Amino acid sequence: MTATKIIGAVAASFAIAFVCDHLVSDRKIFGGTTTKTMADNKWWESTDKKFQAWPRTAGPPVVMNPITRQNFIVKSEES
Repeated sequence: MTATKIIGAVAASFAIAFVCDHLVSDRKIFGGTTTKTMADNKWWESTDKKFQAWPRTAGPPVVMNPITRQNFIVKSEES
């Protein structure tokens, strides 16, 4: 009986969290809009081009992902 109450409470908390997230993020009950840079694909493309063309002065070439700030080392075909 205790396990069913715990499982029910956990499920209910997930449901409440989902509803709150939906209201705040998607319905924007506190106001606000999605910025143009988030909705515009041309902005993403131009930002990606800028970061790919970023000059590096040392080290192996990397491909930068400006969104997650992760650097991936690019292996040359000679190696």
